[in-house]
Amino acid sequence: MASGVIDIGSNSIKLLIGEPSDGDIMIIESLKNVVPIGRATFLKGSISQELINLTINTLEKYKKILREYNVNQVFVIGTTAVREADNRNIFVDTVRRKTGLEIDVLNVGDIVYYIDAYISHKLKGTYPVHNKNLLIAEMGAGSLDISILKKGFTLMNTGLALGALRFKQLTGKIDGSKEELAEAVHEYIENEFRYLKTRLPRLHVDDIFLIDENQDLLKAILPSKKVSTNFFQFSVNEVDKVITELTEKTNEEVAHDYDLPVENTEALLPYMVVLKMFFELTGIPHVYILETSLAEAVLANKVLGLELSRRYNKSNQLLSVAHSICEQYNVNIDHSKHVAHLAKVLFEGLGAQLGLEERDLLYLSLAAYLHDIGKFISNRAHHKHSEYIISSLNLFRLTDEEIKTIACVARYHRRGDPQRSHLVYNSLSDDRQIAVQKLSALLRIANALDHAHRQKVQELKVLNGTSDDVTLQVDSRDNFLLEKNDFLEKKELFERITGSRIRLVINESF
Repeated sequence: MASGVIDIGSNSIKLLIGEPSDGDIMIIESLKNVVPIGRATFLKGSISQELINLTINTLEKYKKILREYNVNQVFVIGTTAVREADNRNIFVDTVRRKTGLEIDVLNVGDIVYYIDAYISHKLKGTYPVHNKNLLIAEMGAGSLDISILKKGFTLMNTGLALGALRFKQLTGKIDGSKEELAEAVHEYIENEFRYLKTRLPRLHVDDIFLIDENQDLLKAILPSKKVSTNFFQFSVNEVDKVITELTEKTNEEVAHDYDLPVENTEALLPYMVVLKMFFELTGIPHVYILETSLAEAVLANKVLGLELSRRYNKSNQLLSVAHSICEQYNVNIDHSKHVAHLAKVLFEGLGAQLGLEERDLLYLSLAAYLHDIGKFISNRAHHKHSEYIISSLNLFRLTDEEIKTIACVARYHRRGDPQRSHLVYNSLSDDRQIAVQKLSALLRIANALDHAHRQKVQELKVLNGTSDDVTLQVDSRDNFLLEKNDFLEKKELFERITGSRIRLVINESF
C-alpha cells in the first residue's frame, strides 16, 4: 500500500509517494512547489499570512493527488523554517484547521535520527556503518544538520545556519565585488564551522556522508565517480578545482559551462566552501554524497518500519549523547553514571508507588547524567546553570517539553523547590510539573548516596514493607557518614510528596 510524505522546507514544499518494494521504497510520485517560508522566517522572524495561504493551497493540491493514488497514510513534516518561526504554533494550528493535516515539526535530533537510520538501511551490505566513526550531515535550504556517530551511537547533533536560502539572503544584503562577496561568504561559513569545532567530541572521524536536496547540481559540476548504486565520492582536489573555477567565472559562464539555470549557480560557491570546511575540520580527503532526501528517509522509516539495531533505540542513543555532553563539559562521568544507575534502581522500586510512567525513567536517567553540567560555568548555583544548558540542547528525538522536564529535574537535584519565579518549570503543564517533583525527589536521594563522588554503593535495594514506608538497603564497605547525612537532608521532598517515611540501612558486612 502506498504512503506519502509532505516535507515543508525552507524554500519549497515537497510531496513524495512511495510503496514497499523488495525490502526498500519505490517512489511512484515526486512533486515540488516553491513556497519560500524561510525567506520570511530568517528575515522577519515569522511566516506571513500570504505564505500561510500559499502553504494551505499547496497542501490542498497534494491532498487531491494523494486521493488519486488512494493514499490514506500521509506524514507531514516541518523543518528549520517552521521550527524557527515566532508564529510556529499559529502556523501549525492554521494548517491543521484548514487542511486537516498535522505537521510534525522536526528538531535537529529528529532529522539526524531519520537520516542516520536510513543510511544504515541503504548501505547495508555495502558499507560497515556500525563499525565506523561517521559525520553525517543533511543540507537543506535553511540549515545544515550534523550528527557524529561512534560505531552507530550518536555522540552529538547540531544545526548550523547554512543553506542555499541563507546564502542568497546574505549576498542580497551586502554590496561588493564578486571577489569581496566570495570572501564574505567564506568568512560567514568559516564562523559557523568555528562553532561546530567547539562542539565536536574527541573522536577520529572515518568518513563524511552528506545528504542534500541539490544532488543534481553537484553531479553536473563535479566530475566524480559513482562509488556504488547508492552514493558518489567527491575528493578535496575536485572541490578545490571547482572553487577556483567558480571564483574566476561569472554566474552566466558557470550556467553555460555546466548547463545549469543561472539562479541555481548562486549557491554553488558557498556549497563548495562548506565541503572544503568539512575536509579541513576532519582531515578526511573525500566526502560521500548519498542519493536520497530527508523526505525519502522519513517515508522509509514510516512505511518499512525499518528494523533498527539496538544502536537506534531511543534511550541508548540519548544516553550516548548525554555521555558525550558530559565529556564536553568536563563532568565527572563516573559520578554521573553511578547516580544514573542508583536513580534507575530507585525508579524501578518506587516508580509505580509514585505513579510515574515508563517514559519518565528516560528523563530521570538523562537528568542524572547532566545534573552537574552547570559546574562548567560555576560551582555556585550550578543547578541553575545546568537547567539553562540542558534547556538549550537539541536532544535526540525529544520535544521541547521533554527537554524542559529533564532540565527542571536536573535543577532541583539539590534543596531548592520549584517557585513561581522559575520560568522553565512554570512553562510546563500541570502533570509535567508533578512529574518533575517526583523525579527530582528520586534524583536527590540518588545523588546523596554518592555525595563524595567515590561510588561507595556496591548495591542498592528498595525494600517495601507491609506499610507505605520504604527502606533502602545499601551494601558498602566504605565510610558512609557523608552519604548518610546527605540522605537525611535530601529525603524530605520524597516524604512530603508520598506521605511515606523512607529510611536508610547500611549493610557493611555483605
